[in-house]
Amino acid sequence: MARLLIFGGGQRGMWLAGELIEEGLVARIVTRDEGRRAGIEALGAECWVGDPNRLASVVGALEGVTIACWLLGSASGEAEQLQALHGPILESFLSEAIDTTMRGFVYEAAGSVPEEMLVTGVQAAKALAQRNLIPLRVLDADPAAQELWRSQALEAVSGLLTAR
Repeated sequence: MARLLIFGGGQRGMWLAGELIEEGLVARIVTRDEGRRAGIEALGAECWVGDPNRLASVVGALEGVTIACWLLGSASGEAEQLQALHGPILESFLSEAIDTTMRGFVYEAAGSVPEEMLVTGVQAAKALAQRNLIPLRVLDADPAAQELWRSQALEAVSGLLTAR
């Protein structure tokens, strides 16, 4: 059974997890806020409390994961934190994922994060995915275009699952 790891447990992450759980997949959502645990678990997802800005707090969440979704295109925080999330932290995470069960990666390249940071993230994800033979899908649909974003997200995960 495929297990998804979703970074970005906001509205889009929760929606995607709910849709995939209905299809029989297992979803694990990373949140920085312990107070979100009840809502995540009520959805039927596993909750992992950790902060992607502190990579050591989330690396364990990779256990048994088939596909990871970096849905942080609308992450909040200081500019330095956002730049790190879509640069060095993303690179470190993908480097850690090499020796795991992860066989696909979805990167959200649209949202409220400054475009230049998202472009950096796409470049980093593509370089590491290519070097380590990890299939990659990039979500470039504007999250405000909800139906388009949802369709693209489901196609990305589905495509990675069928490509295995």
